[in-house]
Amino acid sequence: MMWNLTFISEEDFTSHVKATIEKYGEKLESFDLKRFNKNIIDPIKLIFDKTVYQSSWEEIVSNEIFRQRDKSNNNDIGYFHQRIFQYIKNCHVPPNGEEGGWDVIYENPDGISIPDAGIVHTVYVEMKNKHNTMNSASAGKTFIKMQNQLLNDDDCACFLVEAIAQRSQNIKWETTVDKKKVGHKLIRRVSLDKFYALVTGQEDAFYQMCMILPSVIEKVVKELEGTIVPHDTVIDELRAMASEQNIESEDLAIAMAVYMLGFGSYKGFTKK
Repeated sequence: MMWNLTFISEEDFTSHVKATIEKYGEKLESFDLKRFNKNIIDPIKLIFDKTVYQSSWEEIVSNEIFRQRDKSNNNDIGYFHQRIFQYIKNCHVPPNGEEGGWDVIYENPDGISIPDAGIVHTVYVEMKNKHNTMNSASAGKTFIKMQNQLLNDDDCACFLVEAIAQRSQNIKWETTVDKKKVGHKLIRRVSLDKFYALVTGQEDAFYQMCMILPSVIEKVVKELEGTIVPHDTVIDELRAMASEQNIESEDLAIAMAVYMLGFGSYKGFTKK
């Protein structure tokens, strides 16, 4: 594989992908029936989903396991988006909670051009995975934090960088604080592609990273295969439970096994 990224080395990028995968941690552990039902699943929902979506039991169980794993994976992807900048020239990723709690600090002695606002030498970044993850209170708190930074440093800008923004943009951020609409030309809302372009000097840097990412993830997963690939046993355990039911239809027997996960003590489901 030819390495075409000029702003990060193959070694650093591979190390970062590996660190991100390892952050998945216990979510990569295999699911057995006990873990599957740890928070007690909704059997009625599973029955509806299976029938309405015309899925097999294997598919619907696999989907539910994926959903449970996926609930806590966003933080790990946030780690990927943030910590990659530690490898990019002029960028600094402070330890959690330190240096004002900023996610990324970008400093360039040659100056950083801010649209309609001139030149600064430092950009302080608050990073979000998705454009709609902040409620009004959180947005107001973040804006005030950025205002305070500008008061303390008249040679900086503050960016709200969104990995999944509504569009590619680098615009003045306007929000509501204490029921008043506020904005400042040095407080900006920036999509991740525009931030990559700014710090690397390459307009399509984010696109280029995305193009190389799948093959690097695949390579790292193969290297870690013995330690991270889960071997889920839920469907096998449900089939074993189903075989103990005195029900001729295998589909209904598995449905009964699923019912027992949530309704095992309910009248009619007990064997008493």
